[in-house]
Amino acid sequence: MTWEEYGEKCDKIREENKRYLEVFLEDINGLSDKTVNAHLGNADFYINDYLLSEEALTMDQGIFNINSFLGDYFIRKCMWSTPASIKSTAASIKKFYKSMLEHGFIEKDDYVLLCNTIKENMDEWQDACEAYNDHDAVVPFEFW
Repeated sequence: MTWEEYGEKCDKIREENKRYLEVFLEDINGLSDKTVNAHLGNADFYINDYLLSEEALTMDQGIFNINSFLGDYFIRKCMWSTPASIKSTAASIKKFYKSMLEHGFIEKDDYVLLCNTIKENMDEWQDACEAYNDHDAVVPFEFW
């Protein structure tokens, strides 16, 4: 795929994602403005930045990339990554995909897989983030 084709594919996916984010916003609209902004920002970052950063992945393909996002990319590339921000970002992504499930954009089995992946890996991701952010450690990210 050429760079131009990649860009066009990303543009098309961003247009689809805009619709998904609008649906998600409608679903979380009753929450406080701060909470809405946090959930929307986290979901937008995941589907419009991360999923399009190396490959042009669609929202539904993102279900299968949560481990590489929260367990690696988010820790190394996001300056604001902390164990707490991993947990809150995961909560936003789960909430986003639950909305997508409720509106028929993804399959239930895929949503269950996403939730199980988050549940089973959360402690490991948080430990890795804590180790990575430990500037006194000799080799802070040796296990990768």
